Amino acid sequence: MVKRIRHPNKEIEEAILYAESNQWIFKDSGKSSHAWGRLFCPLHTREGHQMSVWSTPRNAFIHAQQIRRLVDKCKHNIEE
Repeated sequence: MVKRIRHPNKEIEEAILYAESNQWIFKDSGKSSHAWGRLFCPLHTREGHQMSVWSTPRNAFIHAQQIRRLVDKCKHNIEE
């Protein structure tokens, strides 16, 4: 497993860690993308949720809230 780089913003990094603790997968967007990365829910089909993670959003606190809200709303999270 390749270790991902940390997000430069503390609030967004914490939201990404929250998503990963709920079995979401982070994928780097690569060099040709506007987004910093993407988060994918545990359901790895077209019906699964995904979200772009921006490197410099207008409001980092709100972007972190949006990540957490999508993770909480997702019905595909694996219950432990």
